[in-house]
Amino acid sequence: MQKNKLYNMNCEDGLNLIEDNSVDLVVIDPPYLINLTKVRKPTRFNNYANDILDIKDGFKTEVLDLLVKKMKKINIYIYCSKLQVPLYLEYFKNKNCNYEILTWHKTNPSPLVNNTYLPDTEYVLFFRQKGVKLYGNYHTKAKYFLSGTLQKQKKLYGHPTVKPIDFVERHIINSSKEGDLVLDCFAGSGTTLVACIKNGRDFIGFEKEEKYCKVAEQRIKQAFAERRSC
Repeated sequence: MQKNKLYNMNCEDGLNLIEDNSVDLVVIDPPYLINLTKVRKPTRFNNYANDILDIKDGFKTEVLDLLVKKMKKINIYIYCSKLQVPLYLEYFKNKNCNYEILTWHKTNPSPLVNNTYLPDTEYVLFFRQKGVKLYGNYHTKAKYFLSGTLQKQKKLYGHPTVKPIDFVERHIINSSKEGDLVLDCFAGSGTTLVACIKNGRDFIGFEKEEKYCKVAEQRIKQAFAERRSC
């Protein structure tokens, strides 16, 4: 399978085409498991409710089995909802992995506070097999990241779950070397793939929605052009 390319296909179909034990790092933002009682009709605070409803059920854990087969050693970042944390912890605990719970804290969350805490935190679980080295430095190894809710980027890319590229770059810097192969099989608008280009990593991406592929491909093209001009 060609490197530095985004494929418009389902993650499972794509993973079956990748050689086993060939991937150095996985960074994914798979569908969240969401409590539907917390999702309301679109408002000025939630313009993406319909898109969120489409990804409310999480994804099949068989995908994790495939990802483990494709990695040289387990080395993976998974963005997830609070409801998914126990599932992922249990899965990778059974594989004797070390782990960290990283967080993205939003400085301007939606004001939905009726009988609940603010929706100001997203979780990133990092799992690595014993012997997998952690690189980076003091400035890249903070366990939390602060930013707004990226409304400008969501509008620009038309994607409901855009992640902060600076935070994703930290994952890549801390857990891979230049020339390593990074996989994102839920590529969305292409944030992980752009972060790879900016930091000299090879990548393979999969995204099943054609509309997001088109956005990601444009971002990838621009990122390569900017890197060549440096």
